[in-house]
Amino acid sequence: METLEVEAPVTHPTPTVSSNREVDENAATATEDDDEISPIEEVRLTVPVTDDPNLPVWTFRVWVLGLFSCVLLSFLNQFFSYRRKSLIFNSEITVIVATLPIGQFMADVLPTTKWALRFPGFGSREFSLNPGPFNIKEHVLISIFANAGSSFGNGPAYAVLIVDIILAFYRRKISFLAGWLLIITTKV
Repeated sequence: METLEVEAPVTHPTPTVSSNREVDENAATATEDDDEISPIEEVRLTVPVTDDPNLPVWTFRVWVLGLFSCVLLSFLNQFFSYRRKSLIFNSEITVIVATLPIGQFMADVLPTTKWALRFPGFGSREFSLNPGPFNIKEHVLISIFANAGSSFGNGPAYAVLIVDIILAFYRRKISFLAGWLLIITTKV
């Protein structure tokens, strides 16, 4: 015959709190911590919840890779928009994946020499082509540049077609400045 063991019910002690203020402070810190922790496990494992303010942000690598990705996606979207079935490149993911090894390569290759530059009104500042290892903040900024180049997934600027119509169908000349202002004002 089998014997069944019965466990005693578990009782949890009730915490004693000395004041309502202490409860409010504990609740505030608990909700702040809960807001910073992602419910997705992959995100929790890869993205830190703390910020390192010492990481360089506006670096030479960001400007080179970011502007290149912005111009490339913008050019490809505009170039392929003239097809009967136009292709739209809104895959910033490709740029994100491609720029990580390029940024790390640039961090290995670029010189770490620091130059002191004097800017009127800002005083003397240090500048380096390679301020340290390629970091997550630089990578995020490059992806923001790429997103701006893909026109937020909508393809090229619609006002470019207005300039094309003026040139092709009406056979009129429009200056570069007038066309550029038209395109910029419709995008902004």
